[in-house]
Amino acid sequence: MLDQTTKEAHVAKASKRQKFIELAESRTVNAIKAIRIIGKLGNKNAYQFDDSDVQKIVRALNKEVEALKARMSSTGAKESIDFKLD
Repeated sequence: MLDQTTKEAHVAKASKRQKFIELAESRTVNAIKAIRIIGKLGNKNAYQFDDSDVQKIVRALNKEVEALKARMSSTGAKESIDFKLD
């Protein structure tokens, strides 16, 4: 009976791991695509912006990466970051 419970726990753990891998890969690819799309705003022929706009965007993205690190660490902190250029 104990062996069956151990096997079930192992299967459940493996299933959670597989789900994490699937979601992490998919969401990371989507985040990278979104960052690349933001990067396309760097076309000075199509858009008008200055260095302070770029700094604000980069700062917001960096803050969100730091919040991600905090959520994924043992502290599990949650933080919400809103972004506005103005």
